[in-house]
Amino acid sequence: MNKSELIENVAKECGMSKAAADQALNSVLGAITDAVSEGDKVTLIGFGTFSVTKRAAREGRNPQTGKTMQIPAKNVVKFKAGKKLVDAAN
Repeated sequence: MNKSELIENVAKECGMSKAAADQALNSVLGAITDAVSEGDKVTLIGFGTFSVTKRAAREGRNPQTGKTMQIPAKNVVKFKAGKKLVDAAN
């Protein structure tokens, strides 16, 4: 399912226009993005948790040349699925 299919599904389930569903979805995704960019954890009970962790700098290898190179440290976003989501997948 892509974003437009999700918008269509939300519009149908909630009895709203696609434009309103698009605005609602963008608003939710924006709020999650803002919270994660500030380093906050976002927990949606039953669905999952978005969090930010720091990945340390490390040494890597260029697969084409075989030369070692330094990979810089960075923040990465992690998602841990909630119990209801995991149960729905199984």
